[in-house]
Amino acid sequence: MLGNAMIDRLKAWLAEPDRPRGGGADELRLAVAALLIEAAHTDDHFGEAERAVVARVLEQRFALPQAAARELLAGAETVAARSAQLFRFTQIINERMSPEQRIRVIEMLWEVAYADGHLDPLEDTLLRRVGGLIYVPDHERGAARQRVLSRRRAEAAQPPETKDGEPGPRRPPYPKESAQ
Repeated sequence: MLGNAMIDRLKAWLAEPDRPRGGGADELRLAVAALLIEAAHTDDHFGEAERAVVARVLEQRFALPQAAARELLAGAETVAARSAQLFRFTQIINERMSPEQRIRVIEMLWEVAYADGHLDPLEDTLLRRVGGLIYVPDHERGAARQRVLSRRRAEAAQPPETKDGEPGPRRPPYPKESAQ
């Protein structure tokens, strides 16, 4: 589980980029989570919908319990707020993830970008930039986007159940893209 000591080590690493650092799953998770937070903040609105998506994709990707995913999200918010650069996060990802895993990170970022139901041009630009920094080709980035949109359409076609087992409200099937 991610603890305050790991967050403190990553904060120190961000402050001193040339200092040697240790490996570890926590550092990788925090780097991925920080990129997700950056994507969520890109359109200057980080609401509950985006927060829930970030927590959900962290739970799924890293097989974390809900409480650990929330702790990771909180730590990532702190770290992302202290860093003005994506490079340090993407450097960790490049060092420790396979090309397939990096494509999955892009897919996670698309999930966050579409969490509020539309794609802001700045979010699209960020995804293109991060894709370049983690060496995910444009066609793979586009395929990841299509997978996310397909899942959203499938989820929208299935009415969600409420706690009493009755159908709940549907979410819009096609996220809107903001005009550029």
